[in-house]
Amino acid sequence: MTWLVTGGAGYIGAHVARALSEAGERVVVLDDLSNGLPERLPPEVPLVRGTVSDRPLLDRTLAEHGVTGVVHLAAKKQVGESVERPLAYYRENVHGLTVLLEAVVAAGVRRFLFSSSAAVYGMPEEDPVTEDTPCVPLSPYGETKLAGEWLVRATGRAHGMATACLRYFNVAGAARPELADLGVSNVIPMFFDALTRGEAPRIFGDDYPTPDGTCIRDYIHVVDLADAHLATARRLAELPGGEDLTLNVGTGRGVSVRELADLVAEVTGVREPAPLVVARRPGDPAGVVASAERIGKELGWAPRYGVRQMVASAWEGWCLRHPEAGGSGRGVG
Repeated sequence: MTWLVTGGAGYIGAHVARALSEAGERVVVLDDLSNGLPERLPPEVPLVRGTVSDRPLLDRTLAEHGVTGVVHLAAKKQVGESVERPLAYYRENVHGLTVLLEAVVAAGVRRFLFSSSAAVYGMPEEDPVTEDTPCVPLSPYGETKLAGEWLVRATGRAHGMATACLRYFNVAGAARPELADLGVSNVIPMFFDALTRGEAPRIFGDDYPTPDGTCIRDYIHVVDLADAHLATARRLAELPGGEDLTLNVGTGRGVSVRELADLVAEVTGVREPAPLVVARRPGDPAGVVASAERIGKELGWAPRYGVRQMVASAWEGWCLRHPEAGGSGRGVG
């Protein structure tokens, strides 16, 4: 197999590309570098700079590299931004996927792995959330991911392509500091950013129906997520055309925002200022925890890392790019 990894120079994409390459798979990356860094990739992995909306570039890349499978991660992914810019999100995430699938079908590629999200579930009432939980997304971002799943499955059935949709929960951590997430839109880097600036980390609401009143989420280490991609890719190589796997990728264990804030304080050694509770954010569900039963049965996959390892590895990456954060009394615990 030769796998094209779209968005493969990004935070998650680089971990996936490395996991595939280190396992002996041939990999080529397509990335427009809007959020990616070439130096994240191992030297043996070629990088093609461009977007999935560029059909001539896709045709050349698929042909020149003899691509036999695609792992599609390139997408816009900020929930709040998607509310403000729904047209941009549908253009990038749905139209871009459509162009990619057209090129894949024309090239005779028969394996396609789609990066989806737990955002497809919206505010689920079930605990834990299974793959059969109704999907009622609350944001344009979640809508584009659900529409992407529909499109991928329909294309697979129509053209004899084996497909998989992986619904990520909350991704954190890093395999090594230089591969850490550069953004500050997720809760762990948001805490780091506040502490680095000497400000109180914010907790959005403490009156939810949970043991400590704060939201509960399922956090998955990015290395475990990359391993799940590798296991899925290898299963796809065995599946007949038209078959589909839809799998949650989570740990099945919930961590509250308050527990996470306490853990960040322990790992970083920065306990002041203490977290500040502010108003709830609209649309935040009280708790969303994955059922990881199906992926365990289907792939024999299980997470290896806990939330402390996620926070510690993320902090190392944060300090690499923000050396002012690693001052006296601030180290990895």
